[in-house]
Amino acid sequence: MPLLYLFALQIDATLTDTLAQVEVPEPERMTLIDMLITGGWLMIPIAILSVIALIVIIERWRVITKSSMKMEGFLNDVHDMLTEGNVRQAIRYCEQTDKPLSRILVKGLQRLGRPIKEIEDAIMSAGKQEAYRLESKMDWLATIAGVAPLLGFLGTVTGMIEAFQQIQTMEGQVNPGMLAGGIWEALITTAFGLMVGIIAYGFYNFLLTKINRKIFELEAASTDFIDLLQTPAPKKNA
Repeated sequence: MPLLYLFALQIDATLTDTLAQVEVPEPERMTLIDMLITGGWLMIPIAILSVIALIVIIERWRVITKSSMKMEGFLNDVHDMLTEGNVRQAIRYCEQTDKPLSRILVKGLQRLGRPIKEIEDAIMSAGKQEAYRLESKMDWLATIAGVAPLLGFLGTVTGMIEAFQQIQTMEGQVNPGMLAGGIWEALITTAFGLMVGIIAYGFYNFLLTKINRKIFELEAASTDFIDLLQTPAPKKNA
């Protein structure tokens, strides 16, 4: 038994040394361009959708960031001007600020002296316009989030069809390595489509949350402004 045990250990050590000397070829490293080319023609619309999504995300982020302001302080400034009877100064102040809230308030300030209902309607109409501006192009992100993965799946299906057509042409005499290569090439479109879709969907929800919060703040500020107009104030020449 000891001799057999020593013999087994010697064989195991020999096999270990032999396997260590065998050079395992490293897999080829593909660049992003190579993967795009390998994925087929459906990678072109997926790449275009990714560029569009990136442009929309950057543009919407800039719009949301630009619309930010200290609404409470702005309303207090307008209130002080109206209290002093400086309506024209308040209008000029809003026009120079050029923010969603200031554009809404201008519509109300320009109708001072008319029935409060007419002022409310003007403010509500302006608020809807500002909400539309904030939500503009968000449907593009939602569409890309749904279409990009579907294009990826379509690319995979067409790639698999081509792979099985090759198997049929070669009457089943297919190298497993060749078959595996065809399959992973077909899966590239799915991977890229899902990646673009996930990014677009994530930013869609993130930006939409910030937009909804901004719209809520505008509605609350507009309501405060209407209440401010109905507060008695000393009359002075505008």
